[in-house]
Amino acid sequence: MTQIISIANQKGGVGKTTTAVNLSAALAMLGKKILLVDCDSQANATTGLGIEKPALEASLYHGLIGEADIADLMVSTMLPKLTIVPSSVDLIGFEIEMVSAPRREARLKQLLVPVADQFDFIFIDCPPALSLLTLNAFVASHSVLIPLQSEFFALEGLGQLLDTIKRVKSSFNSKLKINGILLTMFDRRTNLAQNVVEDARQYFKDLVFKTKIPRNVKLGEAPSYGLPVVLYDKQSQGSKSYMAFARELLKR
Repeated sequence: MTQIISIANQKGGVGKTTTAVNLSAALAMLGKKILLVDCDSQANATTGLGIEKPALEASLYHGLIGEADIADLMVSTMLPKLTIVPSSVDLIGFEIEMVSAPRREARLKQLLVPVADQFDFIFIDCPPALSLLTLNAFVASHSVLIPLQSEFFALEGLGQLLDTIKRVKSSFNSKLKINGILLTMFDRRTNLAQNVVEDARQYFKDLVFKTKIPRNVKLGEAPSYGLPVVLYDKQSQGSKSYMAFARELLKR
């Protein structure tokens, strides 16, 4: 059965898009069929997979407002088993245009229905805000994967996200659950990072994945070349960590 997973955190700069791109690529390299949906108007996941945004005839925005079918939006990537639904700055207009639309929270779910069974995993890269786009992602998903940076205040903003997930579960999607919490930007040299890991495991127990994603120069460089780190430098710690995380996700 296809697993649809939102990758979300309302804080920016926590490694959300980095995780969306590199987890998708790692699973594709392990033989899984993956669809990555870029649900952020910044379109960083689109850029990170080498898609030329100006050349796109249509993006997720056109699908959400009913001007395009999902089959017309899917774009192949450099990995045969990884497909993306790209985004563009047009997505900013979605919330304004949908303000009075019926079942506006279910637009993404409806869009994905025709192709859902074609993939092992569908990942939705959410915007860094608890918005109508994020609500659409949660309504369409089976679970939410939360990247959590190993830094001060990391746990502070998590309560709001967990409350949102709880509200969506009670009102729109009773089967929504937390897939797990992935610790990102981990620097083993600092006490602070170790403290965040300890606090996260104390509060969230087995929800916290064993794999931690380190701070890594190659992870930062790869998007500028339009490549996931597993192709940009497969020997880097960033690449090895995301491959390890992909394997852990499959076991879980």
